[in-house]
Amino acid sequence: MFGIVRPCSHRLGERLKAEWMAHLCGLCLALRHDHGQFARVVTNYDGLLISVLTDAQAGPAEGSRRTAGPCALRGMRTASVARGEGARLAAAVSLVLAAAKVRDHVADRDGLLARRPVAAAARRVAAGWGRAGARSGDAVGFDTGVLVEAVDRQLGLESLAGYGTPVLTVTEPTETATAAAFAHTAVLAGRPDNARPLAEAGRLFGRLAHLLDAVEDQESDALSGAWNPLTATGTPRAEARRLADDALHGIRLALRDAEFADGKLVHLLLAHELQRSVDRAFGPYDPHQPPRPHPHQPKAPRGFLPGCGAFLLTCCTCQMCCADEYEGPWSRKKREGCCSDCDCDCPCDGCDGCDGCCDGCDCCCPCDGC
Repeated sequence: MFGIVRPCSHRLGERLKAEWMAHLCGLCLALRHDHGQFARVVTNYDGLLISVLTDAQAGPAEGSRRTAGPCALRGMRTASVARGEGARLAAAVSLVLAAAKVRDHVADRDGLLARRPVAAAARRVAAGWGRAGARSGDAVGFDTGVLVEAVDRQLGLESLAGYGTPVLTVTEPTETATAAAFAHTAVLAGRPDNARPLAEAGRLFGRLAHLLDAVEDQESDALSGAWNPLTATGTPRAEARRLADDALHGIRLALRDAEFADGKLVHLLLAHELQRSVDRAFGPYDPHQPPRPHPHQPKAPRGFLPGCGAFLLTCCTCQMCCADEYEGPWSRKKREGCCSDCDCDCPCDGCDGCDGCCDGCDCCCPCDGC
C-alpha cells in the first residue's frame, strides 16, 4: 500500500477514519471482484484518492456502500466499504500503473527478474494487469491510454534529461496522468464544472508525488547508481522544497474552486496530510547541504514476485500500519508505518464538525464555525 498520503487514524477521527477505510477496502475488493485475488497487491493509498474524490462530489447515494465480510486486515471484522464507479476507476488506474512498474522492473532485470522464465511470467502478469485496467477504465468511460502514453513518455524524458534540465520537464508525464484521473472523477460524480479545478489539483499532486519520491530516494539512489531526477538535473533540495510548497498551495486553491457534497475527507487528505508528507520528506534535511552518505550499503531490491510475497507478509502482520519502521517489500528501503511518529495532537480533538486539524487553516476549510 505505497503512496505519499498516509494519514494517522488518530488524526482522522472516528467518522473520517471509517470513510477512509471504506475507500481503502473498497479499492481492494473492487480489484478482487473484477480481476481476481492476486490483483489486490496493487492496492495503494494514493489510488484510493480517486474513490474519495468521486464520493465527495457525488454525496450519499443508494448502493454506494455495502457490507463486506470479515478480513484479516480488519481483525476479522465486517465493514461498510465503498462500491461503484469511483472504486472501479481507482482500480483501473492502480492496475495500469502497477503494470508499468512491473515492466520497468523487468527492463532493469531486478533480482529474480534477471532470469528469463521469471521475467516472462512477470511480463504476462503486467500484460494482464494492463488489459484489466483498460477494461475497468472503459467500463467507467476513462481511456487508460493517457496513462500508458505518459509512462512511455516518462522513460524517454529520463533518457534525455541532464544537468540543467528543468526538473518540471521530468515530472510532466506524471502530472498529465494524475490530472486526467482526477478530472474524470468529476464526470463520474455528475459535476462537469469540477473537471477543470480537479485536473489542476491532480496535475500538482502528480508533481508533488514525483518530487517527494525523488527526495526520499536520493541518497539510496546515489549509492546504488539508480537514476534520480533531482541528481540528474542538478536540482538543489531548496528548489525542490520550493516547488513542493508551490504545488501544495496550488492544490488548496484548486480545491477551493471545486464543489463537494462533503469535502471534509478530501480537505484533510489533500490539504493537511499532504503538508505532513512534505514535512516528512524534507524535514530531516538541511536544504543547503548535499545528501548525506549512508553508513551501510543498502540491500539489493527484491524482484517482483519475491516483493509480492514480502508485501503480503508485511501487510498481513500489520507492519505497514503499526510498526515504527518496516522494510519496503520491493525496494527494501526503510519506510515509516502509517501511525509511526504520530503526535496525536489534533487541535479539534473530539469535534464532530471538524474531525481534525483545521485550526487556523485558511485553505478552503469545510468546517468553518467548528
